[in-house]
Amino acid sequence: METKFTALQTNRRTIYALGKDVAASNTDLTQIIETAIKNAPSAFNNQTTRAVILFNHYHDQLWEMTADRLKSEVPTEAAYQKTVAKLNGFKAAYGTILYFTDTAVVKQNEADFPLYAANFADWAEQAQGNAQYSVWVSLAENQIGANLQHYNPLIDDQVAKAFDIPANWKLRAQMPFGSIEAPAGPKEFMADSDRFKIFE
Repeated sequence: METKFTALQTNRRTIYALGKDVAASNTDLTQIIETAIKNAPSAFNNQTTRAVILFNHYHDQLWEMTADRLKSEVPTEAAYQKTVAKLNGFKAAYGTILYFTDTAVVKQNEADFPLYAANFADWAEQAQGNAQYSVWVSLAENQIGANLQHYNPLIDDQVAKAFDIPANWKLRAQMPFGSIEAPAGPKEFMADSDRFKIFE
């Protein structure tokens, strides 16, 4: 049985061919992103996810500094040029969301609830997934494509310095978003029998 939500889930895909032809204003985009993150669930409602939304030259700056940082990590010039080409694909997008976890909240929860202390870091990661997915589906609902990248921790120091990030915010992912310039390809699924167990 397909519902409106399952249709939205199906519509959300990893889109690599992103562009800047976005009709929504930065104000509208910010509201979409903020609302999705604020309403995403987190354990103990501890709201550990933080986000920085980059538009215009700030968005470009992120991917340029990422290219500079990766130059020392890539073994050959040919490999580096492939890396730059990939990063330029992200730079071609309209904007980028940086996702962070507020580690101060995690540590405070560990102290406040010692019985569950070993779980709060994992729960913060679950909250990240909830927030990222909520944003991704919300963007897709508005015909905006996105993909999710993880250049942390390599770029953590550069990002913190460039965007005045608090020391207790830990970078977890980067989500470039923009107009869908080419659709995602077919998606393959593993067999349901390998994924699910049903008891009735």
